[in-house]
Amino acid sequence: MTAEREVWREALGVVVATSAYGVSFGALAVASGLDVWQTCVFSLLMFTGGSQFAFIGVFAAGGLAALPSAIASAVLLGVRNVAYGMRMSPVVGGGPLRRAAAAHFTIDESTAVAISQGDPRLRRVGFWVTGIGIFLGWNVTTLVGALVGDVLGDPRTWGLDAAAAAAFLALLWPRLRRRQAIAVGVAAAVVAAALTPFLLPGVPVLVAALVAIVVGWLDWLGRPPRTADADSGAGS
Repeated sequence: MTAEREVWREALGVVVATSAYGVSFGALAVASGLDVWQTCVFSLLMFTGGSQFAFIGVFAAGGLAALPSAIASAVLLGVRNVAYGMRMSPVVGGGPLRRAAAAHFTIDESTAVAISQGDPRLRRVGFWVTGIGIFLGWNVTTLVGALVGDVLGDPRTWGLDAAAAAAFLALLWPRLRRRQAIAVGVAAAVVAAALTPFLLPGVPVLVAALVAIVVGWLDWLGRPPRTADADSGAGS
């Protein structure tokens, strides 16, 4: 029971931090030209923060003429959720209906909280609490941001642009205990940062993910050092 309470505490902490970021999206969406109801429906149906911001960013810059590019950018960032779904499928379990429902709540944060748990039951708790909690909180704060965006001003003034990233980093940090995990994170971050000024939104994330997979698969820093005894034994 103590372990389950800890999962709830961790999940709800992520829910609060990420939901606060929805105010920023609501304000920016209305400022880019969407109505309040369009902004709310956007969050209800799409519900993937990175893709939503990518769409709004491109749409705000180019208007209706940039709509195809905005959709493409959102899709590129949303591709990562396919990989998350494959990872979460055995965690969620159940039949087709349950898996279909889980697909809508499969996001960065719900996946991160789930895989950070060691017990399968706690993974399910972390996934559902985080996913459903953020869905509810995100849509409420989206409405708030859309209604009072002009009063809040620039959301970055309140630090809302960093809330979700800080929560995700807090989940990632305890996992950086081995040199290989650090190497994967650093390699992906460097590649994403280097490519961001030159590629469409979403593409640097996908390239960084590929780099992370390659570095993690090769496990250069995770291999135990070869000893003289092992070398001599291999040749005998």
